[in-house]
Amino acid sequence: MQPSSCLSAPTDLVAMIPLPLLESVFGHKAWADDALLSRLRDVDAEAHADARHAALRILNHIHVVDRIFAAHLEGRPHGYTATNTSETPTLDALHAAVRETDQGYLALIGALSADALAEPIRFTFTDGDVGCMTRAEMLLHVALHGSNHRGAVGRILTQLGVAPPRDLFTGFLHRQQPQRREAGAAPA
Repeated sequence: MQPSSCLSAPTDLVAMIPLPLLESVFGHKAWADDALLSRLRDVDAEAHADARHAALRILNHIHVVDRIFAAHLEGRPHGYTATNTSETPTLDALHAAVRETDQGYLALIGALSADALAEPIRFTFTDGDVGCMTRAEMLLHVALHGSNHRGAVGRILTQLGVAPPRDLFTGFLHRQQPQRREAGAAPA
């Protein structure tokens, strides 16, 4: 922990999150991000330019927040002054950047210890407010934040007649570990 903790009360419950669970959550995040960005390719860029642009803006916002919190977790400056960029990246550029960031989170989590998860970190939000969260809280924020906004993009796709990918955590787990289905159904 930092010499003078910025937390007034211990966050033992958050610190008890097992690293393998965080690895699964961020594996799901990478899988869901990839599926949604891939599905966005099914939207006609000319016929639905405004809706496609809105979806890209939302996905870019997720990415920028992911990058900001990655910097907080690593104790380095992030260089962002807002939670989105003024320019909207192309789908290809954003997809590549999101993949890289998602892989970075998986590598970061793989290198963390339980003690590091519980460590409180001071940081500054892009609006200038100060903050303090443990690494575990930051990671949960990133996972939940992205999930929320992916749902908004899924809604845009649905309105355009494009079925959004099913990005359920249960689907991810069973696709990654098919042996989960081998035992058969449990009694109701």
